[in-house]
Amino acid sequence: MTMLSFRVEDEDATAIQGWADELGVDRSALLREAVRLHLNRLASEREARTWVEAPLDDGESALAAIADWGPAEEWEDWA
Repeated sequence: MTMLSFRVEDEDATAIQGWADELGVDRSALLREAVRLHLNRLASEREARTWVEAPLDDGESALAAIADWGPAEEWEDWA
């Protein structure tokens, strides 16, 4: 794990400490989770742009119709 250090506004530091106290976690854990969630959001936005800019071709989407078939078994048999 790598250590990062950065400055925040006093009001943000107070809010961070308040949330950490309320959630029963360290400030570091709270900030680590917040950064991870934000990075995931950024990555998903990038992925969405990628799909718009380069949609699947016919070969890549050929199996999509199979996914719409539903379950291969009769679920009533499980009752």
